[in-house]
Amino acid sequence: MEAKYLTVEEAAAYLNTGVRLVRRLIAERRIAFHKAGVHVRVALGDLESFMQAGRVEPITRASVRRDLGRAA
Repeated sequence: MEAKYLTVEEAAAYLNTGVRLVRRLIAERRIAFHKAGVHVRVALGDLESFMQAGRVEPITRASVRRDLGRAA
């Protein structure tokens, strides 16, 4: 499988955010990146992993009951 690498600008467009956010994520080492000389590239798979790590599940009746049962 061929890996797809994006520039910072392309990564920002993919995430529907600003370039500044992507640069901050890279500077804080919160997202994996690759350096090719002075150029920074982000793998599409790494972007997907980053987004999945921040996924929040919706609230359901069962999860509310489960969480309330723990509090008692």
